[in-house]
Amino acid sequence: MLATSIRPPTVQEIRKLNLADIAIAAGLAYGLRDRLKEHVRIDAFTVADPFADKDDHIYSVVVDRENPNRIVAMIVNKKDSLPQLPWTTILGEKLAKIQIPKSEAKEIKHELMPKETGNFYPYRRGNRIAGFFMFAFQICGQR
Repeated sequence: MLATSIRPPTVQEIRKLNLADIAIAAGLAYGLRDRLKEHVRIDAFTVADPFADKDDHIYSVVVDRENPNRIVAMIVNKKDSLPQLPWTTILGEKLAKIQIPKSEAKEIKHELMPKETGNFYPYRRGNRIAGFFMFAFQICGQR
């Protein structure tokens, strides 16, 4: 379900997550990835992070509705990647997708995955790359 009343977590809120929160988010991410695979093809290898100066992307995070500080995935969609995915079906009742500005996406990504690049899996619709996913089961953090 797309979220309108849920706000994305701040970097300070992300830093307060404990190991149990990260484990829950990782478990939710595996389920999300399985549901996504019913609609798109996810490439097997990661690519450079999609934060170029000039880009045509829309940035979103998928969060746990129970605790929105738990980021389950980050999604970077190309603006022209139509038709849209059936997000209500993919997310179910447990997850919410929140669109965020690129600057926030970069901050959140850096907090969760400080490795400079190669954090995103491309996904394809047909033979075209439609966007990129970074999942919570990849999180290494800075602790």
